[in-house]
Amino acid sequence: MSSFESTPYVVGLTGGIASGKSEVARRFHALGAAIVDADVIAREVVAPGSEGLADVVAHFGNDVLAADGQLDRAALRRLVFENPAARAVLESIVHPRVRAAVESQCRASDAPYVLAAIPLLAEGGGRAAYPYFDRILVVDVPINVQRERLVRRDGISAGLADGMIAAQASREQRLAVADDVIVNTAERDALESSAAALDARYRALAARRSEI
Repeated sequence: MSSFESTPYVVGLTGGIASGKSEVARRFHALGAAIVDADVIAREVVAPGSEGLADVVAHFGNDVLAADGQLDRAALRRLVFENPAARAVLESIVHPRVRAAVESQCRASDAPYVLAAIPLLAEGGGRAAYPYFDRILVVDVPINVQRERLVRRDGISAGLADGMIAAQASREQRLAVADDVIVNTAERDALESSAAALDARYRALAARRSEI
């Protein structure tokens, strides 16, 4: 008997930067899915007064704190961006807390199914890190589309955009963990149609599992 049998049907949602994960999540939420957002949780686990923030400061020093006691994310990003050892330490502090909170929120849901948005799912171990995920949905776009969206959205150079894309898992690595794929390059109507079709599938799969 699975240790996760009390967890609702859970679909992990991931995709590269500027792939449109947030828009996809909004579509599923509008259709009635519960959304658990790892980005939101990642901010909560290093909020002022948290053990996570205390551990970050203990390792990286007070220079990563802003004047108001919040984590200075820009300062921390500069410390770890080109330092793999420092980044590994940060991940060892943040990621276990995020994973635990994601599971807790998934378990607490009474929605027909849960969509757990994990931006770095492929980088963080995939299904092995989240063994209770029933399926993994990848939002896929070509690299040139990511680059164009990043440049337009963030007002950055194409070179910087390429560096941000290269710092993540490759498109092929993300697709390798996928059970389902939404190609998010088309019009909004096409995205809505794709989300609706998958919503119907997930509801059916969740209902079938509950009958077993």
